[in-house]
Parts: sequence; structure tokens; C-alpha cells
Amino acid sequence: MKRFDTATAPYLSPPRDVQRVMLLVLLALLPGIAAQLWFFGIGVAAQIILATIFALGIEAAMLRLRGKPVKPFLGDLSVVVTAVLFALCIPPLAPWWVSLIAMLAAVALAKHLYGGLGHNLFNPAMVGFAVVLVAFPFELSQWLPPRGLGHEALSLGDSLYTIFMGHLPPAQTWDTIAQATPLDVVRNQASAMRTLDEIRSDPLFGDFGGRGWEWIANFYALGGLFLLWKRVIHWQVPVATLGTVILLTLPFWLSEPDVNPFPLQHVFSGALVLAAFFIATDPVSGCTTPRGRLFFGAGVGIITLAIRRWGSYPDGVAFAVLLMNAAAPWIDLHTRPRIYGEGRRPDGDAL
Repeated sequence: MKRFDTATAPYLSPPRDVQRVMLLVLLALLPGIAAQLWFFGIGVAAQIILATIFALGIEAAMLRLRGKPVKPFLGDLSVVVTAVLFALCIPPLAPWWVSLIAMLAAVALAKHLYGGLGHNLFNPAMVGFAVVLVAFPFELSQWLPPRGLGHEALSLGDSLYTIFMGHLPPAQTWDTIAQATPLDVVRNQASAMRTLDEIRSDPLFGDFGGRGWEWIANFYALGGLFLLWKRVIHWQVPVATLGTVILLTLPFWLSEPDVNPFPLQHVFSGALVLAAFFIATDPVSGCTTPRGRLFFGAGVGIITLAIRRWGSYPDGVAFAVLLMNAAAPWIDLHTRPRIYGEGRRPDGDAL
């Protein structure tokens, strides 16, 4: 009988390979990407390809400038995930230079300025998105109507023409093609003193959120559940983010349903589900302690609702994530679990 050497406890699981984790994240994004392609056309794929090319090129250039090996870092796919997450947040016909500027901010500024992979304080994809959102509000507001509203989708040729030329093909105008997002419609119509029943009579709305947007959110949630099953992400951030939004908006909706949106309308409109599962769960720029992740997710939900209600932008997810990124080290400091065998100080911190 063969004998095998065994080690004594404690037993530690082998460290995860970065490339494998990034592959799982990209795989989990596929259902949501497919839904976004279906509802908003081939421009979604074009934006993903453009952002990925720019991100890989900028990553390679920054690695060479820093004297780091290029192949290992390009192969870990982390910069590809950054590019894909950014591309999913912008309109499908945004000009090509929007992705270029965003990837410069995301990769060169938010990632390599802080020391590269694993050292960034802020989520690179959200830094890139926030920069172009503030700098180019018009280009970031030109969303197409989702499939099923009676508008014909642009062909591949027309989509590429618009992206690379910066304007629509002749005989077409943004006034006839672009349409406000559901969050924009709610904000603008509510300010005009219209009730939610009147607002939701617009065919842009579905059962809960925006038409098409709620299906996209469902498929991102499906991918997020896959990541939870694979233990790539922890449950605290998505549960705290979505749970906080529902719990805070439920009393207002119950008291004044004509003025305050149904809680699930907040969840299934905009990028909240995508952020809850794929962006706020970033292990580098988020919290690492279990209690800290709960506070982090709750903060993302609260700030998102505050910006949607009082801010200048209809969806504040990106800014909420970035603000919580800045607070993450402080939250981790004050939510550290007690070390086994040690007591606690009067202030609650471990000795």
C-alpha cells in the first residue's frame, strides 16, 4: 500500500490564477452582452472591440515605460475586463475617441499611476467612464431606443460609419434616432409634475424598469450568480447594494406611489445590477473584510439613490463606486475581524 506525505492543519486553498478569474468574469458577462447586443444593436460589439484594442495598446505602452514584462500582464486579461466593463456603460454609437480617452484615463491614470495591477485605489473602468461622462455629456447621452419600439436598428455599415466619423450617415439625425434612457425620462417627466402612472405609460418602460434594460439586468444577474457559485466574488456586496436600494425606496413608494418609483424600477433601470455583481465586487478597489463589504455595498446603493434623486446625472452608479473606493481603506481599518485569542480595545478595534 502506497503512503503519501500529508501536511498538518491549517489547510489553505491554492491561490487563484488571475487569468482564470478574469476568464470567469468574461464568461459571466456573456449573457448580459448578448442581451445588450439584441436590444441595442451591433454597435455594442464594436465598442467592446474598440475599447479592448485601445486598452491593450495603452497597457503595453505603460508596461514598457515602467520596464515591466509585457506578455504576462497582457495575458492575465485584467485590462480586457476593464475595457469590456467600460464599453457596456456607453452608448453603442459613441465616437471612437471616447473609448480612447477613457482607456487612457483608466489604464494609464487609474491603474499604472498607482503601481499597476493590484495597487489601484479606484476602479479603472469607472474612472474612465466618469472622465468621459463629465467631459462629453452629449456623446454619452445618445442612446438608441431598444429593439421593439418600432425603430429599425442601424446596419453594421451605418453603425461603423457613425462611430468612426463622429456623426450619423446623411439623411439621419439624432433627433429621430436617439432616445432618452428610462432614468432620464423619469427624471425629466417627474420634474414636470407628471405622476409615475403617466410616465410609465410610455412604451419605453417594461414590467419593472426600462424596456430591454430589465432583461439586460436579469442576464447580468444570472452572470453574477455564476460568479457567486464559482466563489469568484463574495455575496456581501451585491446583496448589500441591491438590498439597500430596495429597503430605502420601499417606504417612499408605499407612502406615495404616484411620486416615488417602485423599488424594482430602481434595480432594473440603469447599470445598478451590472455594478452590484461586476464592478463594486472588484477585490482590489473594494473592501476586503466581510463586514466592510456589507458597508461598501450599502454605500454604493445609498449614494446611487442620492445622485439619482438630487444629482446632475440620471444614474450615479459610477460616482457611487468611486466614492466608496476612496472610503474602502478606512472601512477595512474599522471592520477588521478580531484576531483569535486577542481581546478588543474599548473603541471596538482588535488589540
